[in-house]
Amino acid sequence: MSETTPASGAADTATAPFRYSAALAAEIESRWQDIWEKEGTFHAPNPAGDLVDPAGADVAAKPHSFIMDMFPYPSGAGLHVGHPLGYIATDVFARYQRMNGYNVLHTLGYDSFGLPAEQYAVQTGTHPRVSTEANIANMRQQLRRLGLGHDPRRSIATIDPEYYRWTQWIFLQIFDSWYDEQAAKARPIAELVAEFENGGREVPGGRGWSELNGAEREDVLGEYRLAYAKEVPVNWCPGLGTVLSNEEVTADGRSERGNFPVFKSNLRQWMMRITAYSDRLISDLDLLDWPEAIKLQQRNWIGRSEGARVDFSVGGVGDGGVGGDRKITVFTTRPDTLFGATYMVLAPEHELVDTIVPAAWPEGTREAWTGGAATPAEAVTAYRAAAAAKSDVERQVEAKVKTGVFTGAYAVNPVSGEPVPVFIADYVLMGYGTGAIMAVPAHDHRDFAFARAFDLPMRCVVEPTDGRGEDPADWDDAFDTYDSVIVNSAHDEGTADGIALNGLSVVDAKAAVTAWLTARGIGEGTVNYRLRDWLFSRQRYWGEPFPIVYDEDGVMHALPESMLPVEVPQVDDYSPHTYDPYDSTSTPKTPLSRNEDWVNVELDLGDGPKKYRRETNTMPNWAGSCWYELRYIDPSNREQVVDPANERYWLGPTEQKPGGGADLYVGGAEHAVLHLLYARFWHKVLHDLGHVSSVEPFHKLFNQGMITADVYRDERGFPVPAAEVEERGGQYFWQGEQVKREAGKMGKSLKNAVAPDEIADEYGADTLRLYEMSMGPLDVSRPWDTRAVVGSYRFLQRLWRNIVDETTGELVVTEEEPDEATLRALHKAVDGIRGDMAGLRFNTAVAKAIELNNYLVKRGSTPRSVAEQVVLAVAPLAPHIAEELWRRLGHGESLAHTDYPVADPAYVVDETVTCVVQVKGKVKARLEVAPSISDAELEALALADPAVVAAIGGAEVRKVIARAPKLVNIVTG
Repeated sequence: MSETTPASGAADTATAPFRYSAALAAEIESRWQDIWEKEGTFHAPNPAGDLVDPAGADVAAKPHSFIMDMFPYPSGAGLHVGHPLGYIATDVFARYQRMNGYNVLHTLGYDSFGLPAEQYAVQTGTHPRVSTEANIANMRQQLRRLGLGHDPRRSIATIDPEYYRWTQWIFLQIFDSWYDEQAAKARPIAELVAEFENGGREVPGGRGWSELNGAEREDVLGEYRLAYAKEVPVNWCPGLGTVLSNEEVTADGRSERGNFPVFKSNLRQWMMRITAYSDRLISDLDLLDWPEAIKLQQRNWIGRSEGARVDFSVGGVGDGGVGGDRKITVFTTRPDTLFGATYMVLAPEHELVDTIVPAAWPEGTREAWTGGAATPAEAVTAYRAAAAAKSDVERQVEAKVKTGVFTGAYAVNPVSGEPVPVFIADYVLMGYGTGAIMAVPAHDHRDFAFARAFDLPMRCVVEPTDGRGEDPADWDDAFDTYDSVIVNSAHDEGTADGIALNGLSVVDAKAAVTAWLTARGIGEGTVNYRLRDWLFSRQRYWGEPFPIVYDEDGVMHALPESMLPVEVPQVDDYSPHTYDPYDSTSTPKTPLSRNEDWVNVELDLGDGPKKYRRETNTMPNWAGSCWYELRYIDPSNREQVVDPANERYWLGPTEQKPGGGADLYVGGAEHAVLHLLYARFWHKVLHDLGHVSSVEPFHKLFNQGMITADVYRDERGFPVPAAEVEERGGQYFWQGEQVKREAGKMGKSLKNAVAPDEIADEYGADTLRLYEMSMGPLDVSRPWDTRAVVGSYRFLQRLWRNIVDETTGELVVTEEEPDEATLRALHKAVDGIRGDMAGLRFNTAVAKAIELNNYLVKRGSTPRSVAEQVVLAVAPLAPHIAEELWRRLGHGESLAHTDYPVADPAYVVDETVTCVVQVKGKVKARLEVAPSISDAELEALALADPAVVAAIGGAEVRKVIARAPKLVNIVTG
């Protein structure tokens, strides 16, 4: 038998048939899981609808606790022991809350659309629904074995048509809405149309609403809708055959899934206007009890910055001159440096580039600016092709060699009137700001490097404070500071159109130049955001279809609610059309477009049967996880996305939760700017439209750490099975070959995964639960050590022996009244465990439970009243053994709703405290005193102590410092 094997062999069974063994644990756990399921132990009643309390209790008057885990994706590989860490933690807390009188909503659903299932289906030929449903069933069984107290009636899967019917319905609410900036909220698009119709709002372009045809009206509304389709620059991944959101692209410019290269391409895609909510997404973070690190990530991702919009006039095609009827608009956070703008840069994709490139290079064009091309058009075309082959991330990297090319056009600096050359360069992106910058090389590090590379002029306009002179030709780098004054920044000073900024601080100069630009209609103060609209369509089969069709004129129409859900069609060929991973010129072909019978339909949308063509893109996998908290609340409601009474009860705002939301949400920090940002946006739209009372979906967020595991690699660097590695003399060997050990994640690909079923088979699920909760603080990553699991197992064995005789199975508890020492040990432990449970400090809660149990082992006997309190205290952590012991102690019902122990304050406070008495800094006595003793009483007691009197020896007592109840310091002489 190995070191880690529990003592459950045949000999032990013969001599101790009622010992807590792996076999007994399995029998207890299976039986109690069946009881919980049969009796609906963890069913959470709603105030309204079909999940009301069958006993007719007033649920609305009962305190609630809505506890959530982040949506799991059901993998075919099943769970390893790292996956349940958060699930066990939320279950422990949910059980604790339930025992404290809360109506607890705790369930788990499955985020089951998306690329992983589709890729698996393509590889195996198994339909993604078949494989996904099998994975869900396997995962449910694994989680059930852990004893998780979920309400199974509320569990959902995003692939269920009854679920994604409402996903599609929410999409239509967003599609049929626009953001009214004056009201600072979403409003129905019909109200915007009414304003266009009655003249209350001017139609863009100046024509009347009635003069526009259907396609023209839809084009206008598309500029307002919160969900819209438009040709936009997107992240195209030929290797996956789909486009990706910015968040799905790694820092290396590759796909998060599959590690394929990603390219920029202009494609027609569905977008979500999340940018309309930028300010609210930032400000409402103050309503949330979230880790500050996550809040900071969201603020940085949204990237709010204040500055000014500035227009530079520029010439047209062929004129090669300066100024003209076109303009380049830039956003700058430093309008005070406008006089230092000596050139401009456009993103290579900027739509204005084609309209400003002249036929020939202007006279005097430097050779370094041309890229070796004979004409500006040739130079621009070649550079654009090179830039298209790079990802956004690659373009933003601080490359040592700056690249770019002159367009052949000049713009006019609006404050100085000087001509400035217009370049294109790949370090400027269309996705940020306006896709154009005014370059101030003397005061921006990237602009400085570019100007040096292309021999462009520089002008110092912010007085250096580091001792350097004002001639940038002598500088090694840009001077970038806010703490200085403006210089060399005046033009036509004293005239009506003149401007002078010299001597002003940066702040004052910003205000002055912004006012000057605004007065002349060539700029204004504005706010810019790093956040881009959310790319919401994928070229995949396994996703929610859009409830959108197009008529024969190409005008889009939203389907009525009565036609939902638009179900995913059953097809034989669901593989995406992929390309060579490096084929940046390829374009998407959607799997659904191959199913003509599904795509081409005849529908009656209110004006008689007509032919339509369905949208063949599908929604991203993020769609289903944007609102699942609402379906947990009301899982079978066919009339509403959620009953208002149920939503107000579980999510509604309170004094403690001013924005509302789930009471606890546990998951990984990796979703900070993906799921969490998207879900907040959807929730706010639903709030604005009156469908929910809460402003935020998740009030308290807790990020659990990760369980790591050793990875063993052979000489090629390939992982080998960790379970087969042997240690000999501090070195590691696999099949006789020496391997290297390193710390890493746990997972199938690293061949170090440990299945929870293995641990449950060997020790029982309660042991696994206890071990994972005791490994360390919940929010810290910790290494897995199978050898250490036995410690949790032995604790449960000792707990069992304190109550049950291993030979006879009879109770060994006594009917005696516990002595004071035992009561103090019990109530101190209960007090500490309660605080740890409430604070999610489960590792220290386990430690206190072990300490209390060890006390009872040493005591030699356990009074029944103490045993019952101990069982209740550990029940959330090890629920199966606790239920069994509770039943054996004579209780006929589950302890799941029994009151959690409460400490008696009289026993929590120590009866006496040891006070140290020092004379001239040396300890001379230790006194046992009452914790409530005053400083004066303690001083008198110390001065009267014989040992202290002897130490003083008749010397003069100059000072006595008493710090009750633990210290007295006496100074003599």
